[in-house]
Formats: sequence, C-alpha cells, structure tokens
Amino acid sequence: MKAEIDAALEVLKRGGIILYPTDTIWGLGCDATNADAIDRIYKLKQRAESKSMICLVSDFRMLNQFVQTVPEVAYDILKYAIKPTTIVYDDPIRVAENVVAADNTLGIRVVQDEFCRNLIRKFKRPIVSTSANISDRPAPSSFDDISAEIRKGVDYEVNWNRANKNSRPSAIIKLGKDGTVTVIRK
Repeated sequence: MKAEIDAALEVLKRGGIILYPTDTIWGLGCDATNADAIDRIYKLKQRAESKSMICLVSDFRMLNQFVQTVPEVAYDILKYAIKPTTIVYDDPIRVAENVVAADNTLGIRVVQDEFCRNLIRKFKRPIVSTSANISDRPAPSSFDDISAEIRKGVDYEVNWNRANKNSRPSAIIKLGKDGTVTVIRK
C-alpha cells in the first residue's frame, strides 16, 4: 500500500489526475485546490461545470480547515452513519473555485477507507472524488468496468484493491445554514 500511496501522492503534487479506489466506488481524483487539475477532470468526464464534484478529507480536523463553519449536527450524522456519507456544507474555504457549486456549497466526505485516509493525510489537502465514468454513463462497480477512455485520460492508475466490487455511492446529506437537514441520496 505504501508504494501506491507514494506514487499517487507524487502525481497529485504535480497537478495530475489519479484513478483510485475510494470507500465507495472507483474515482477520479486530483488536488481540490488546483483549478487546472479540476478542469481536466471535467473535460475527461465530459461533465458540465455546473455539476459540482465532491471532495474527500482524512478526518474532522481537515474538514474544519476547508469549511467556514461545520454545524454540530454534522459530527453526529457522521458518527452514527452506517455507510459512507457525504455532507454538503455551506461556505467552503481554501479550495479551488471550480469545485464549489454555484450556491457556494461543497460536498465533503470524511473517508473511512485506509488507503484514501493515508493518501489524504500525506497530501495534507482534500482530494476531488468523482466517479470514474463519462457523465451520464453508469458508474463502475469495479476496476474492470472502467472505460478505456477514462483510463487513457488519467496520469496514474492506483494498483490497489482492484478486485473489490462496490457499486454503491455514498449517501448525500445537505446541511443548510438555517439548520435544515435534507437527504439528497440514501
């Protein structure tokens, strides 16, 4: 695992795109503070920039560095979640503008996966995470389901956990400034 983390880390530091296993499905990732790298992912996925992507952080401390104010209820939701859960927060900070939605929100997931958590800790910044597919096509449930078009467009394919099959994306919950909690995806 260490060699794969180190290889992916070098690509991220250079502004590259990685194809990597997450705590949900295989994803495309890059430095969430690098607008050029994010633009490359939008182009690779053939995705409209109006459709925002999510970011992964390693822990609560990192979460607090990239969101103006994390509502207390977020900690409870994440503590008791039985599956990976992405929370959409208001007022993200210190990330590239093109990863932030038009309403000034950003979906962020605190990862539980050991590979992702260790990679993000070493990188010391959030990583973009979006499914490794062309927009409007099915998300891959395994490495073998990833199209050649996507594979050719990345700078590094992580060689870790490729046999694992997982076709379940995270739950998504939006926390409003007014205290509202909206379930977007179960």
